[in-house]
Amino acid sequence: MNELLRRLLFLPEQASDYARQVDGLHYFIIATTMIAAAGVFLTAIFFFVRYRRRTGSDVTPHVAPRGIHEALFVGVPLALFLVWFAIGFPQYVKLQLPPKDAMDVFVQGKKWMWKFAYAGGPSSIDTLRVPAGRPVRLLITSRDVIHSFYVPALRVKMDALPGRYTQTWFQAEKAGRYEIFCTEYCGLGHSAMLGELVVMPQEEFDVWIAEQRRGAAAVAQDSSPSGERVMPAANIAEEGRRVASEQGCLKCHSVDGTRHIGPTWVDLYLRQERLKDGKTIVADEAYLTKSMMDPAAEIVAGFQNVMPTYQGRLSPPEVAAVVEYIKTLKTQAVRSGPSEGPVYESIPRPQ
Repeated sequence: MNELLRRLLFLPEQASDYARQVDGLHYFIIATTMIAAAGVFLTAIFFFVRYRRRTGSDVTPHVAPRGIHEALFVGVPLALFLVWFAIGFPQYVKLQLPPKDAMDVFVQGKKWMWKFAYAGGPSSIDTLRVPAGRPVRLLITSRDVIHSFYVPALRVKMDALPGRYTQTWFQAEKAGRYEIFCTEYCGLGHSAMLGELVVMPQEEFDVWIAEQRRGAAAVAQDSSPSGERVMPAANIAEEGRRVASEQGCLKCHSVDGTRHIGPTWVDLYLRQERLKDGKTIVADEAYLTKSMMDPAAEIVAGFQNVMPTYQGRLSPPEVAAVVEYIKTLKTQAVRSGPSEGPVYESIPRPQ
């Protein structure tokens, strides 16, 4: 039945269980709306015949609806909308919560191509390879304008926004090749911004990525772009910790909750911070990214503007890795309120 309906509605193939769930909701909505439309049409035909004007002296009768009729007119459509919501909302929530063991892939949209970077390497352009049967989390951003990452076979679509990160995830079940589109008009080359998702058996994927990391298999379309650094760590959060350490971030931001020159990174993610101008913001991905690119724009109250900009010093994958590292620095303790003020270490005077 699923395959029959999919073909009748001209839907693309289903490469994941999530795609089947989305299509199931689609079938239900189409079926209920078609039944309702047929009911309205048949009722109109019945009324047209039953109450047609038979003589020139016929007058239109006054109809006084009863309460049960009004309850049905309101209650039935409302019940259908609630059922659609009850089916669709769990699917939405599921898409917002990637599994903890998901494989991370960084996705960057750029006029007019897709760049993919794996934690630990390699990187590729326009070709995303993933293992079948394993959850994959995509951290998505854009280098220039708004793009939208869309894989019809997975029923997954997420915007790529410049200056901030979005995420989505999927678990492809069927090995094969599937199209990747940009569904946000991004310029004259928008229609040529095509990519390919290659779903491989786990064993083949392990062999492929091991060869890529050794540099033994230099496939032209999957080779690392010139000048783009490959993330050496096997975990994106671990890569973020390494980048933060190398860039000197940890000289001002503590990762154990102690007060220092800058706000501690412990429990920073999604914390409400009060700024110098009195505004209150939430330290989400967008704020953390902006703080690295333009630290003077929104300074937390009580702190000084002593942080240099990392615009041009960090690549988009490195920025995403640092943000992911900050997100892992969470404790079980219940904290409230903004960051505590800075603590500056005194410099001993030379004797």
